[in-house]
Amino acid sequence: MNDQNSDNYALWLGVSWQEDARETQVALNQWKPDWLAVDHYALDQEWERALASTVSKIMVIDDLANRTHQCALLLDQNLGRCMSDYDNLLPRNCKRLIGPDFTLLRPEFARLRERSLKRRQHPEVKRILISLGGFDRTNVTGQILDRFAESELPECIELDIVMGAASPHLAEVRQQASQLLFKTTVSASVADMAERMMLADLSIGAVGSTSWERCCLGLPAILIVLAENQKSAAEALKKSGAVIIADSCKEVLTELKKLMSSVNNENLLVSMIHRSSTLVQGDGCTRVVNELIVRSRAL
Repeated sequence: MNDQNSDNYALWLGVSWQEDARETQVALNQWKPDWLAVDHYALDQEWERALASTVSKIMVIDDLANRTHQCALLLDQNLGRCMSDYDNLLPRNCKRLIGPDFTLLRPEFARLRERSLKRRQHPEVKRILISLGGFDRTNVTGQILDRFAESELPECIELDIVMGAASPHLAEVRQQASQLLFKTTVSASVADMAERMMLADLSIGAVGSTSWERCCLGLPAILIVLAENQKSAAEALKKSGAVIIADSCKEVLTELKKLMSSVNNENLLVSMIHRSSTLVQGDGCTRVVNELIVRSRAL
């Protein structure tokens, strides 16, 4: 792999890029697609060149800007990313789709956007959505619930906790939740996340693709950085005023208490709602598809 890939993402592939390319070629030979979308930190221009004779055009989804690509279109949805970050990493005629305007969201987020924003006209924190990703290997969810158990927040608060069915700490979190003074539900692998985000007044979560889902629905959030590759997006989101970034589970509760006790908390929530909802409109899929159609006709 390209030596720019210093984080050893190649190990994530499970096999060599050559073997993966051969297996992909076999699969593509049955379909003969016009476009192949690639989204993997372990793949770069070598893999993409190996597929060039099998597929007409390649779209790469990336957010690292740390390696070269051989593609017709590149999508980086990150806030704070610049066109120039990909200079010298792409072919001259590669189209760059940069920023959250091109965020790929399921259609229910755009469908619920107007309703979600309407219910936030006079916000106050009563219902909190807690979701730290599908797996949550280090049980950040449990650590946050420990802090809630020690807190003196009003008992009228409701907690909606969402985890993956394969999370190794799911049973433990359910046990913790049953002992809290707050009304608390724990759900696994839900299919209605957009609905839950719309009904929530605040989210406690991780910096990742769900950040754009929250923004689309104008859901204020206190976020924790759980991975190195989330730091730049976290800084950009914080700078935009769309979210609060906490450095630890303890700080999550500190920020929550400040948010709920401040006489100006409604103004802060209104500001976060406005700033987040202006970042993502929910029509990114349509924008990307239109670009694919245009590029198909041009090449």
